[in-house]
Amino acid sequence: MSKSEKGRVTRSPAEVYEEFFVPALFQQWGRRVAAEAGIEPGERVLDVACGTGVLACAAAEIVGPGGAVVGLDPNEEMLAVARRKSARVEWQVGRAEALPFPDESFDAVVSQFGFMFFEDRRAALREMLRVLRPGGRLAVAVCDALEHSPGYAALAELLQRLFGDSVADAFRAPFVLGDPELLLTICREAEVAEAKVMQHLGTVRFASIKSMISTERACVWTLGGMLDDAQFELLQKEAEQALRAFVTTDGAVAFAMPTLIVTATKPGGTESAWVS
Repeated sequence: MSKSEKGRVTRSPAEVYEEFFVPALFQQWGRRVAAEAGIEPGERVLDVACGTGVLACAAAEIVGPGGAVVGLDPNEEMLAVARRKSARVEWQVGRAEALPFPDESFDAVVSQFGFMFFEDRRAALREMLRVLRPGGRLAVAVCDALEHSPGYAALAELLQRLFGDSVADAFRAPFVLGDPELLLTICREAEVAEAKVMQHLGTVRFASIKSMISTERACVWTLGGMLDDAQFELLQKEAEQALRAFVTTDGAVAFAMPTLIVTATKPGGTESAWVS
């Protein structure tokens, strides 16, 4: 935590992410992505763009004391939160496009909801391939298309109506890879020729509309730096109507948010899903 100019303790964006976004969206995916990568006890696993460690911690539980997990992220604040969650994971600063590991270092490489934001996605995939041992498995999760997540689609439409393209497009950014054919094209260009993409169903759930909008306000990766107090007050007011269809009987907000998971196996092992 840090102190504001008035001396009040404030939470870092990473702490807000962990407290609100993780339970609302991301916690449900850790074990599911690990399962898609076929992670087993005793293996060595790398989580690229690990954030606050949801997937890395899930992998650590699976590999057990005989295995090892490394969580890599370029954001020190994210890693500071992750380190408080688990001492079993080796948390390390680094970029996906230049992984600081030797060739063939890992049995599995995974990544959960970071790939959309990589500067060079093809270079990142090549790096993931490089550090995988022959027969090692890759699993990369991204958000499906915005139109498949009705609550977020409604919020995007509201942002477009209220504030125009720049704000709405910033909110849409996490959904830019929600197209299986686009993902497969990126994989082919990165020489991941036999990658597979599958849709997996998930759910978003916030305690209330107010909680949902407040959380989006705190997200520096989308709306956090784009709207002032008056604009957020307007957004909060208008969202009560725009999102009313997604309010449950207990006042929570819930709607579908599917995920696309790319999987592949590096050639050279006993089971190869790639073309050399």
